[in-house]
Amino acid sequence: MRAILLHAFGPPENLRYEEAPDPEPGPGQVRIAVRAAGVHLVDTTIRAGQFGGPFAEPELPTIPGREVAGVVDALGEGVPDSWLGRRVVAHLGMVPGGYAELAVRDVAAVHELPDGLGFDAAVAMIGTGRTTMAILEDARLGAGDVAVVTAAAGGIGALLVQAGRRAGATVVGLAGGPAKVARVRDLGADVAVDYTVPGWPDEVRRALDGRPATVALDGVGGQAGQAAMDLLGPGGRLLLFGWSDAAGGPLQITTADLYSRGLTAGVPIGPRFLGRPGAIRELEERAMAAAATGELTPLVQPFALKDAAEAHAALEGRATMGKVVLVP
Repeated sequence: MRAILLHAFGPPENLRYEEAPDPEPGPGQVRIAVRAAGVHLVDTTIRAGQFGGPFAEPELPTIPGREVAGVVDALGEGVPDSWLGRRVVAHLGMVPGGYAELAVRDVAAVHELPDGLGFDAAVAMIGTGRTTMAILEDARLGAGDVAVVTAAAGGIGALLVQAGRRAGATVVGLAGGPAKVARVRDLGADVAVDYTVPGWPDEVRRALDGRPATVALDGVGGQAGQAAMDLLGPGGRLLLFGWSDAAGGPLQITTADLYSRGLTAGVPIGPRFLGRPGAIRELEERAMAAAATGELTPLVQPFALKDAAEAHAALEGRATMGKVVLVP
């Protein structure tokens, strides 16, 4: 098979499109002929040699990537023949191997694709979508809310904008650059603002005509995250689901921020879900169902598998919109 191999940690150019041995499914596993592979920001940090949290340093050479969708083409011992030929999607967990034409996964972790759901949309929802479901569970968005979404043209942000509008909330989408702002407006945001332009918080306040934000959903951190938090009124809800080192790192919050304004803050994708048996699969199932019914439509930016280095460079340079997907 052809795959992307990383022989040494470093810049995107270290990702090489090469021949690799075909993986064979073990007992209880299926092999997937990959039609779409997801690219996550954590893939770029691992490639660069930066490790932390649950991600240990992989043994080199390694095939990056943990999200795949495709067609089952081989079965391991004990897997019913009925799985052969099914359209499926899977998160590979802590084991990489997604940037390839073939990948293996335990059949218990695989989801059959609903009719009408494409491979690119499915691979976006298996990771990005499940995170969005966790955020929305804590956000409890309703018709009285004013929700500020940072990185609203990103994979998670685009879904949050759609979900907020469906819930009846007033949605403020923040994005970097005119093209991204236009896309956020197309997604249905009531207010779409370029947070790279000085003074943008005042533009938001004018657009809201004095209404304070009730919810801030921040995946950027840095000054943009701080400004989004500052838009919250008393009793506002702040949910943090990521950050960009280029934007300044994680949003810094003090107990004074919480006490003085009555704010609540949370991290929706933390131990609460990881420690609850079956919770992650439930989130994945809900994400798939939302995409299959059209409740949520993931924003996807495809690259050819051979162009994985270009995809990494674009993601790190904040030049992408939506979920980045590699297509073999």
